[in-house]
Amino acid sequence: MSGTEEPKKERFAPKEPVALNPPKNDLISREHLAKCDGTNEGYPTLVGIKGDVFDVSGKETYAPGKGYHVFAGKEPNRALGMSSLKPEDCVSDYSTLSETETKTLNDWHTFFSKRYNIVGHLQPENESRI
Repeated sequence: MSGTEEPKKERFAPKEPVALNPPKNDLISREHLAKCDGTNEGYPTLVGIKGDVFDVSGKETYAPGKGYHVFAGKEPNRALGMSSLKPEDCVSDYSTLSETETKTLNDWHTFFSKRYNIVGHLQPENESRI
């Protein structure tokens, strides 16, 4: 074994370093998130994963008509865990995911957290605003 080992690349690190803002703690309602799907002028494009809301504005793959637009304005936990692009899988509840699928979902969360700003936390599904 030689003493010139490559430094280990951090898992899911982007090719080019991304300067991220500190995560925000703002509470984001599901109604607001739904408007942030890239089709409403004046609204950012957001994706929720496991309660954290990421700003993916300006990322072409989340634009209307593009492959990952199905995730925009939603918290597609189940779909991400299943590696699914089906709209019916884009739901928050991931309790039915297998251990492997849950790991995939966690990997997606890590992937997003290294690339996109966290702009807030999603209001729990069973909580209504007063």
